Amino acid sequence: MSRAPQLPFRRRAGTLLAAGAVLVAGCGAGVGSAPAPGAAAPITGDDLGDLPAALTGQDLSWGACGEAEETQGEDAGTPTPVEAGSPWECADLTVPLDWEDPEGETLDIALIRSRATGPEADRIGSLIFNFGGPGGSGVVTLPAFGPEYSTLHERYDLVSFDPRGVGASSGVVCLDDAELDEWFAAPLTPADPGDDGEVAAYTDRLASFADACEERQGDLLPHLTTTATARDLNLLRHVLGDERMHYFGISYGTELGAVTAHLYPERMGRVVLDAVVDPTMTDAESALGQARGFQLALGNFLADCAGEDDCPLGGDPAEGERILAELLEGLRGEPMPTADPQRPLTQSLAWSGLAQSLYSQDFWPFLTEGLGDALDEENPDGTILRILGDAMHGRSSDGSYSTLQSSFVAINCADSSVRYTVEDVRERLPEFREASPIFGEGMAWGMLTCTEWPVEGEAERPTVNAEGAAPMLLIGTTGDPATPYEGTAAMKEALGEGVAVELTRQGEGHGAYTGGSRCVSRAVDRYLLDGELPEDGLVCAD
Repeated sequence: MSRAPQLPFRRRAGTLLAAGAVLVAGCGAGVGSAPAPGAAAPITGDDLGDLPAALTGQDLSWGACGEAEETQGEDAGTPTPVEAGSPWECADLTVPLDWEDPEGETLDIALIRSRATGPEADRIGSLIFNFGGPGGSGVVTLPAFGPEYSTLHERYDLVSFDPRGVGASSGVVCLDDAELDEWFAAPLTPADPGDDGEVAAYTDRLASFADACEERQGDLLPHLTTTATARDLNLLRHVLGDERMHYFGISYGTELGAVTAHLYPERMGRVVLDAVVDPTMTDAESALGQARGFQLALGNFLADCAGEDDCPLGGDPAEGERILAELLEGLRGEPMPTADPQRPLTQSLAWSGLAQSLYSQDFWPFLTEGLGDALDEENPDGTILRILGDAMHGRSSDGSYSTLQSSFVAINCADSSVRYTVEDVRERLPEFREASPIFGEGMAWGMLTCTEWPVEGEAERPTVNAEGAAPMLLIGTTGDPATPYEGTAAMKEALGEGVAVELTRQGEGHGAYTGGSRCVSRAVDRYLLDGELPEDGLVCAD
């Protein structure tokens, strides 16, 4: 059974519980449009000519990888790269902090690589991965999933990285671990959206987070845009010695790949975008789409659970949803004991654990067990749901946090110029509640996460028109909660006529290639290894 990536969260496809708020930043560009205001214009060839030779001519000093840093997080099952005989090696790529000032300050981007396992004569080049977020550490994630890409590994060097502001690449740290424990346990939404005092307390928490980020990371925050990371990727391609960039992006990684293709259409090689972000939506539309997506996934879980004799929610999906809603509402006023007396299960942590569990069917058994423990009338126990919530937030078993969620906010808010008000949220609450009785309200209030951010965002939507790029393969999954399936067609149109073909996987989960579908894996492998795209519109049902 394949294991779903822990990260793809997903901006512009992502859910983030920050200060009890879910941030869902929408992105988008007018389909086939000119660059959005503030967006970078396409670059013919590349923009490396303005860089000093110290950057363009740098020699990556590949060597043994050290232990993962706390800021990168942990991933159970990840092979330790420092083990004897490990095929993984690490290096740092130096990039401009500000791409508008290439002679100025620099920062280091953490890299990981494993050389192609097949004959050198068959090697195609490097295949660069971004697993999503934004905020996910590729240096930690790629070794964990290396076996999933063994067929591709024969002809490609597998390469990944911690993007700027993430993990070991100057990862954003706004609060310490104890402060983050308190932050993620805080109320999910105002108890009464009509009570100005409740709303003020909620928005004050968001403002305090923004203030802490500005105090600790103010010089870095303006330079964490997806555009800047796309330029880092092009420099990485050059330093790796590849004429064209071969790329595999998942979730937010699909947006990064599309923005990169917009900037450097002539430099793109074979590109796979899996769990595709819709680039045409506003932030609010993206949040609403995710509310519907998670509600769809929840309904599928409830139907599956109802068919089992031991389902703690009973045999009727509708009744199961009512029980679940009552559980969450009860936790608002009375947190539930867990194995750690200092960390009870709050409504926010349970909500996050539920969302985390819907990213893959592989998590459903843990969710069922956790709900059974929480609904035990004699001895309710929230331990499993809290652990699932911790996974959503990037909390390791030792109590330390990765930069996952802080980086998520910082990158989203650097990208998006939209700043919503309390009245915007109140006006749209009814449609969010209708979209999802469980997830809607939390996602609606999450629209305020960037409101007090100290940095102006780059543009309302990303620009992804990439006419002139080599054909790409886009993959959407019909039951994907985080990047709803409809976004795949929207991305295809936005990229431009003839730039992409679309593949549909019928099934559950966020991301298709590692989801167990032989049809999907064959199509992707044939494209990346032999350059043969599947028929546009191919549907994989296995």
